[in-house]
Amino acid sequence: MSIVHPIPPVFDERSEILILGSFPSVKSRETGFYYGHRQNRFWKTLAAVYGEKVPETTEEKRSFLLSRRLALWDVIGECEIKGSSDASIRSVKPNDLALVTGNSPVKKVVLNGSKAFALYEKYHKDLDLPYFKAPSTSPANAAYSLSRMAEEWGKLLKNQ
Repeated sequence: MSIVHPIPPVFDERSEILILGSFPSVKSRETGFYYGHRQNRFWKTLAAVYGEKVPETTEEKRSFLLSRRLALWDVIGECEIKGSSDASIRSVKPNDLALVTGNSPVKKVVLNGSKAFALYEKYHKDLDLPYFKAPSTSPANAAYSLSRMAEEWGKLLKNQ
């Protein structure tokens, strides 16, 4: 059964970096916002990069992103997926990234993990923007400590 992406992109007219994941997890779909699973290190990583406290509420997270000129969305707009498993993703319909890139001055794209990177290359590399793979913030990525992850993400987010 195909699932349509239920969360709108976060961006405004000042967003310069577009962060893309693959597709929202079950928990994110339930909470109605990105990286809703407590074990995902996305928000902890961004907080560490910018030396801030971890945003908790949806509004704090949205504000955190926009105040740093970050946009957030996913590569996939609709797909078949089992649970939250990126490996199970099939029948992909990509998001129309022009919704963000056509309405904000995005200068580069940062992909959260290998699956997002591979999907971006398959469906979106025709966008004339530099793009980079960041280490996945998924709890399954045990190879990266939080400090190492923040260091790698920081290189991509702070070097505009």
